[in-house]
Amino acid sequence: MISSLHYISQQTTAASHLENIQSACEAGCRWIQLRIKNEPEETVLRSALAAKAICAAYNATLIINDHPRIAVKVGAHGVHVGKQDMTVAAARAITGSNFIIGGTANTLEDILTHVKEGADYVGVGPYRFTKTKEKLSPILGLEGIADMMQALKQRNIQIPVIAIGGILAADVPALMQTGIHGIAVSGLITHGENKSQTILSITI
Repeated sequence: MISSLHYISQQTTAASHLENIQSACEAGCRWIQLRIKNEPEETVLRSALAAKAICAAYNATLIINDHPRIAVKVGAHGVHVGKQDMTVAAARAITGSNFIIGGTANTLEDILTHVKEGADYVGVGPYRFTKTKEKLSPILGLEGIADMMQALKQRNIQIPVIAIGGILAADVPALMQTGIHGIAVSGLITHGENKSQTILSITI
């Protein structure tokens, strides 16, 4: 079962990826994506092992961004591949059939490709500008995501769509009206003063 609320890890000046994952789990997040960019594989592996221990303590699902071999090695639940990374099919060849695999999409064609290759969910965005991503794809906004959901419906394609990219709590009701499955957030929870209250305020 794909969660309707995904927390994407980030490192801040105040806290590490692992500290932020711990805080997100404490606040009630049960789907965590470890997303470490521009670091050696050994660094990612160490963090993935620690993240797995944190997630296990909270019975949370752990997804590793970009590194299917590390995901397998640490016993994570799945892997997420970005637009500039390997394909869903290539990741599946490494992980096998029991892993959850998600892929990033910015266009309808991206989604259709991921569906064809057997993705379990797609992350669609960016909804608005976000500093979290270095190479930002064209911003979709509410209308862009709504159009994609309509196109999928017309094709009778049902795959959990997770909207991502600068999403605020106030955006969620309108986003959910488009037919998406849920949202992925980073800064909204990382920088939330009362993280539990932030999660409770998200209407999904």
